[in-house]
Amino acid sequence: MASDSQRRVAESIGVPVAKRHIFLCCDQTTPKCCEKERGLAAWEFLKRRLKELGLSEQGGILRTKANCLRICEGGPIAVVYPEGAWYAGCDPPVLERIIQQHLIDGRVVDELLIESHPLRSD
Repeated sequence: MASDSQRRVAESIGVPVAKRHIFLCCDQTTPKCCEKERGLAAWEFLKRRLKELGLSEQGGILRTKANCLRICEGGPIAVVYPEGAWYAGCDPPVLERIIQQHLIDGRVVDELLIESHPLRSD
């Protein structure tokens, strides 16, 4: 059972108001999809832009740094839920398109997709 403290943290990071969640493969133990520095630069850009645009915390977008998303080429790799949209080459210019078109406007960026598969609850 979750503690009150854990619930407060979840609320403070915006879990109750989240519309989308982006996971970015970076800071890998053993970098495979791209150089570690490149992945970390993408992560820093993503964090900064989400904050600048008011999308972090209570803005409806959650973000998670993933050690590995298991598509070990053409990175940095990102996946956005609930749509289950997997993206390749997520350097800052690509992330900016994903932020504007997918995270804000709700439209998957088809030309950047590796695969799209929403998770189902059944």
